[in-house]
Amino acid sequence: MITGSTDGKIMVRRCLVTFKPFRIFVAGIGFFSLCFLMTSLGGQFSAKRLGDSPFTIRTEVLGGVESRGVLRKISDMLEVILKRMDSLSKLDNSSTTDARRLDELSSAINRFQPAGLVERIQAIAQNVSNMAIRVEQILQNSMVQGRVVRDGTTSQCDVPRDPRFPECPGKVDWMRARWTSDPCYAFYGVDGSDCSFLIYLSEVEWFCPPLAWRNHSSPPTQHTHTLAKTPKRQAAFRTDLSVLLDQVGTGKESLSFMKRRIRRLSQQWATAANRLDAKLEQRWRDQKKILVHVGFLTEESGDVFSPKVLKGGPLGEMVQWADILTALHVLGHNLKISMSVKELQGFLGVPPGRGSCPLTGPLPFDLIYTDYHGLQQMKQHMGLSLKKHKCHIRVIDTFGTEPAYNHEEYATLHGYRTNWGYWNLNARQYMTMFPHTPDNSFMGFVSEELNETEKRSIQQNKVNNMAVVYGKEASMWKLQGKEGFLQILHRYMEVHGTVYYETQRPPEVPAFVKNHGLLPQHELQQLLRKAKLFIGFGFPYEGPAPLEAIANGCIFLQPKFNPPHSSLNHEFFRGKPTSREVFSQHPYAEQHIGRPHVMTVDYNNSLEFDSAIREIMRTTVEPYLPYEYTCEGMLERVHAYIQHQDFCVPERPFIPTNLSRLGSTGGSRMIGPLFVPLPNSTALGWASNVTAPNAWPPLSSLRLLVSQEGQSCVDSCQSAGFICEPAHFRFINNKEALRGLDVQCEVVDSEINHILPAFSVLRQECGLQRDPLLFSCAGHSSKYRRLCPCRDFRHGQVALCRDCL
Repeated sequence: MITGSTDGKIMVRRCLVTFKPFRIFVAGIGFFSLCFLMTSLGGQFSAKRLGDSPFTIRTEVLGGVESRGVLRKISDMLEVILKRMDSLSKLDNSSTTDARRLDELSSAINRFQPAGLVERIQAIAQNVSNMAIRVEQILQNSMVQGRVVRDGTTSQCDVPRDPRFPECPGKVDWMRARWTSDPCYAFYGVDGSDCSFLIYLSEVEWFCPPLAWRNHSSPPTQHTHTLAKTPKRQAAFRTDLSVLLDQVGTGKESLSFMKRRIRRLSQQWATAANRLDAKLEQRWRDQKKILVHVGFLTEESGDVFSPKVLKGGPLGEMVQWADILTALHVLGHNLKISMSVKELQGFLGVPPGRGSCPLTGPLPFDLIYTDYHGLQQMKQHMGLSLKKHKCHIRVIDTFGTEPAYNHEEYATLHGYRTNWGYWNLNARQYMTMFPHTPDNSFMGFVSEELNETEKRSIQQNKVNNMAVVYGKEASMWKLQGKEGFLQILHRYMEVHGTVYYETQRPPEVPAFVKNHGLLPQHELQQLLRKAKLFIGFGFPYEGPAPLEAIANGCIFLQPKFNPPHSSLNHEFFRGKPTSREVFSQHPYAEQHIGRPHVMTVDYNNSLEFDSAIREIMRTTVEPYLPYEYTCEGMLERVHAYIQHQDFCVPERPFIPTNLSRLGSTGGSRMIGPLFVPLPNSTALGWASNVTAPNAWPPLSSLRLLVSQEGQSCVDSCQSAGFICEPAHFRFINNKEALRGLDVQCEVVDSEINHILPAFSVLRQECGLQRDPLLFSCAGHSSKYRRLCPCRDFRHGQVALCRDCL
């Protein structure tokens, strides 16, 4: 055995005894007197970042209270040294040179005498560093000798210096110091030896080159997505929801609510499935393997929703998730549902540990639907694999995420960083509750659809002077100034509420309001079928209830916001990854439904409010539900997304000159514009004599417009009767589009900015977008006019163009 090793271990253990509990006392040799002196002087050691050598330290004389953290770092380092000495003590047939080196090290430590304040601290740092370097050298020499004895080779586990893998040496150093920080490394066979590090870093991760002496029949984890895929299977519509109900599970009131909703709408889903099947003429639809991870309902996220289901809490998210699950099931896809992190780990094949290692095999799903909570949990437990597989993810995002907030580096540099965004996804991977953010995809939900008999019954039984207030929680009734407009309403109508309470009537609810308490869904629906008016107080924003009221024959009255609410002036929106301005409580109802079903007025203007109530009492409306919020509308939309949206296939750069050659005959270059004026429109369309590249939505839907200064493409397209289509940006981000619009450019630059492509009329400067992640319908600037890729849309289905099915 190595005798010097024993002395060194005793020395290190003694210092550990001093450092570990961070108490100050003197051990038996001079080095530990210096430990006492260091803490007394308040010197600070700071470890280098993890990528550096774990045995190199520097010293800074800061004299602060951070010394405890510093001592902890030194303690961790000494523990590593101790483990290495344990390894040395187990090596047989070691040379006396190694023992002599350790003896010299111990003697040098014992002879050390500090001189002055700064010199003492610097000497301590240098001494510990030298000690670590010597131990490292001794260990490496001894390990080499051990390998010679075992297998006669000295090079199979040398750290390679390969320019193709420049990060390999640094990663090996990191593994030497930190491989015990996560059990997943041991799961993959890492045991502390350099051989195990290199095997892991070449076969599980991809930072080191493959080892020549290893069996490479199994490819590294990061390349498993290139393996042969299973044969495609055809999806068939389902009308039996019993399997889905079993999958949703039990044990939470939120899950019970979702299951009750699925059962109540089961017949409507079945009817919608048959209709869509006939519309698609039984064409082939790929069956996808889909994981749905409802992050906000997991215990790990806190799940504040489930306890409030029966107490007037928000139900909109659960409504949407129930409908998403049902739509995916009815469309015939292979569905797995996760409501906990443990289930998520099991479905994904996550190795045990803290998420530092990639998945054990290929991603077992084509698509993963989750929310921001689930996305954070996936980042924590998927490790490096999340970046590789994030193209499969769809994020259910109620209020939307704009590209400027989604781009991590851009958001950080330009003030768009929030607690949510910054995931660097394609913005269309975010899926919203309403179609308010065209940069995202519109997922939506469904409202119950009435048959003709039910509609006639509702119109016959409407109570003309009956109003129901939108607000289940007492806090929603604390609106300042509500007494004024409620008194006006009370003069004309009988006012009903559905405010939750346990024992006593909530004091926020005026005495003249007939409060029914929190009602089950079917009882609330009966109340809405009798009422003439459904009135909002301004909160909650953009919930499903107004659509349900309108579908049951109510007129929805809501307040106008002046100035509009946004993240700049309203606490509710602060921190959300959007700059969208909300001009009313329910913008979709105002813009996409409108009068006579929806009236938006200034509640602070008593004359305007009074006039609106009298107009409502004179107005007769039929129950109305937009097609996109029917079961068939949602199935149609989700089907189109699943079959056509693929963010895992890189988009090829669009080069207009190549298209011209494709559209020519005999190899000659075709002459003519790429974009041409459309009849009876100010917009340009794709030239019919130019072969359009494959795209979804197809380029036949493109309508190219120019915004006004300070106007976003969302507003520019909407004002022309179109929808902004972010997928078309790459086809108009070129000089051909500028020429087609007769834009005069003295300079054309390519930059990274979320308002591009755009131009300045005053300076005759034109800018094209360099980073596709920043193509943004929402961006606007008072100095620039934007090039806007609008598109047409199907009647009642703004998410899809006319040719999108």
